[in-house]
Amino acid sequence: MMAQLTYQGHGSLRIVSAAGAVLYLDPFAGEGYDLPADLILVTHDHHDHNRVDLVTKKPDCRIITFREALKGGEYQDFLDYGFAIRAVPAGNQNHDPACCVGFLITVDDKKLYAAGDTSTTEAMAGFAQLGLDWALLPIDGVYNMGPEEASRAAALIGAAHSVPIHMKPGALFDEEMAARFSAPGKTVLRPGETVTL
Repeated sequence: MMAQLTYQGHGSLRIVSAAGAVLYLDPFAGEGYDLPADLILVTHDHHDHNRVDLVTKKPDCRIITFREALKGGEYQDFLDYGFAIRAVPAGNQNHDPACCVGFLITVDDKKLYAAGDTSTTEAMAGFAQLGLDWALLPIDGVYNMGPEEASRAAALIGAAHSVPIHMKPGALFDEEMAARFSAPGKTVLRPGETVTL
């Protein structure tokens, strides 16, 4: 088995490693919380990102929120269950950068950037040299950057696959918004869809 990513909708996703370790990021939307979690990541404390109560948890499940990830103004690194995790900057006028993070996640030699709720950050300019396989970017244009800015951010980041998420307040997914996102390696995932990393 290879590592797999399931997009649950809105800003929520699940990653299962080749060894079967289970990570959830920003649980809130959709289905698929029945696989017991080893790790739960929470980018910030808004209600549509932090429903850890939805997730079935293993007894030793580790929850890493922005509080642990951004400690004393320093972005932290974690290594758990085969996932190497690095917190990175996130934020905009609706999201205080002191209370928000994105995550760079490496599992089974695949590198993902889960941006969280954000607009373009200075840190994104350095991501191209990381050789990212996947970048998941919010595009709603209400609380975060819109599809045009997200398209520019995706070009800056240069991931092999750029995935629009967090498309419309109150919606798991929005076809019209997804169509407005344009990037090299554009990959549209619909809620409940699973891909091999």
